Amino acid sequence: MIILDSNHLRELYSWPAEIPQNKVMSKLEQHGKNFLSHSPFMLMSTYDTSGKVDTSPRGGEPGFVKILDDQTLLLPDAHGNNRVDSLINIVETGRVGCLFLIPGIDETLRLNGSAVVTNDESYLSYFQDLPKAPKTVVKITIEEVFLHCAKALMRSKLWGPEYRLERPGFPTLGQMLKDQLSLTATMPSQEEMVEIFKKEL
Repeated sequence: MIILDSNHLRELYSWPAEIPQNKVMSKLEQHGKNFLSHSPFMLMSTYDTSGKVDTSPRGGEPGFVKILDDQTLLLPDAHGNNRVDSLINIVETGRVGCLFLIPGIDETLRLNGSAVVTNDESYLSYFQDLPKAPKTVVKITIEEVFLHCAKALMRSKLWGPEYRLERPGFPTLGQMLKDQLSLTATMPSQEEMVEIFKKEL
């Protein structure tokens, strides 16, 4: 049976306890700010005018997302492959959902809000010390921010050695793309690809 409404869901799932119900905040406080200052990695979800959803990784040194004030964040758009899927979606719909992670910490920080893409120099100046200056910045206005418990990362043992793969046992990006796109060209080895990416960071 396909579940089509929230009332049906509530027949299957009990209501959350008081703390999970009330933990959503409208702005950052000391613990949210501390989490962001230690986070080197996030996932950002966006969608376009047709409702097509996209999730993209973003990373940098801990604190690479700058806190402008309790409700405003600045995310530099680092050099990539120029698809700019997330930026196009933000320009079209102006909404984002973000998940921040800290290596070694099983809790995560969830954040939802509105966003704009800007090349205003006053915002770009926050990132002038980066090896490659961003062309644009995503300015996020927080509407919801809250901590997410450790269960998912505990189940996945994400930071532990149990499920860690050694790279030689997994196809390279070049090999996967060659197979997917039926390419005939010789693709870079994993070591060559890493060196290419290092120059673009």
